[in-house]
Amino acid sequence: MSDLSMLINGLQVTAEHGATFERRNPLDGSVATRAAAASPADAVMAVEAAAEAFKAWSRSGPGERRALLLKAADALEAKTPRFIEALGAETGATAMWAGFNAHLAAGMLREAAALTTQISGEVIPSDVPGSLAMGLRVPAGVVLGIAPWNAPIILGVRAIAVPLACGNTVVLKGSENCPRTHGLIIEALQEAGFAPGVVNYVTNAPADAGAVVEAMVAHPAVRRVNFTGSTRVGRIIAQTCAKYLKPVVLELGGKAPLLVLDDADLDDAVNGAAFGSFANSGQICMSTERLIVDQKVADEFVRKFAAKASALPLGDPRQPDPVVLGSVVGMGTVAHCNALIDDALAKGAKLVCGGKVESTLMPATVLDHVTPAMRVYREETFGPLKCVVRVKSTDEAVACANDNEYGLSAAVFGRDIARAFQVAQRIDSGICHVNAPTVHDEAQMPFGGVKGSGYGRFGGKAGVAEFTELRWITLQTTPRHYPF
Repeated sequence: MSDLSMLINGLQVTAEHGATFERRNPLDGSVATRAAAASPADAVMAVEAAAEAFKAWSRSGPGERRALLLKAADALEAKTPRFIEALGAETGATAMWAGFNAHLAAGMLREAAALTTQISGEVIPSDVPGSLAMGLRVPAGVVLGIAPWNAPIILGVRAIAVPLACGNTVVLKGSENCPRTHGLIIEALQEAGFAPGVVNYVTNAPADAGAVVEAMVAHPAVRRVNFTGSTRVGRIIAQTCAKYLKPVVLELGGKAPLLVLDDADLDDAVNGAAFGSFANSGQICMSTERLIVDQKVADEFVRKFAAKASALPLGDPRQPDPVVLGSVVGMGTVAHCNALIDDALAKGAKLVCGGKVESTLMPATVLDHVTPAMRVYREETFGPLKCVVRVKSTDEAVACANDNEYGLSAAVFGRDIARAFQVAQRIDSGICHVNAPTVHDEAQMPFGGVKGSGYGRFGGKAGVAEFTELRWITLQTTPRHYPF
């Protein structure tokens, strides 16, 4: 167990009245972290520190920002062993997942560093003689980033890296489920040498989240908000931001479909489906949730997929033997998946591997012959429970893929690349991969969803557009004629 402070204006601080909360290990209930439980007043202090630091940081040059972000990347990557320990203790994640998180997050900081010289505007032709008209991208102000627990290093870094590259200052609100893991990100940034107030970190008890977030969103200095998490909470964040007219980027839940066409390479599809389904025990926004398989190849695909899933090692991630499936984040996930299994089996689904459990060590579980009458057809499992839906045609496969409130990631497997690409274009999602898994991210890509999966885009130049203001500025170079 470790105690954790917040970071406000470069100083390690406790919460008002010394308030704390505990995060417990999902496997054994032991206290993993005791963290500061911020009040709304504490949160406002963080925003005000960021607002003051913005005056200087927004005027810094791209070289200065790049150098600090590169130092932060190195410092973060060096903390990989500590990330592995913290993430395992707080969420039950495997060492493989934590190490991958740290590696990719370091790359995201390096990509953000490269973006510092790509924040460009344009000269726009004007009808006014002698007028030089420009569209300039400038720092927006204080950015509030709200990051989740499931891929906490990647998503914690994503919440603040591009905003910093653009000249904004940031407040990161850590997840109540992994405050120590998110705190290590902030520690790396401090080691890199960011000036006091440029980066701030707030943690809060679960019961206080709404009040703490609203206090920050309401503050005039906060000009952008980004949130990654559930669609249910995302709606609350969106309503709060609308109340105060604050732009927000939302990356929310998913029910990612993976389509296996009748000409697919089944071994390739099985491997992609297994990775997309069971990485981090299915607790990824992009996780494959629905396997939509042409009936001509369904029997063989299900047989191979069930064999692959059944062979994936499951166990306590704290033990020396490596595992693919560790603990899920809590018993709430277990209860939810157990209820979905009961409902599906009662309505005619077939359990082909795995099944119900009474602990957070959940095996890879696959249900076949799933229909729209079953809850698992529509509801996000956010666990290692996957469903196979058999379809009779490509048109039916596309209709099934789009028959959902979500629209984040998708995948299509087929040997005829042109046909598979045409199918991909018909799927209503922000992201779609042909002959590749639904779980994939690169820092330079425009990442985000549609429908119930949110709006706005993280990453690359799309991220620059989200976290800057576009200003129209003119320079009159000759005398201007006026009508009076």
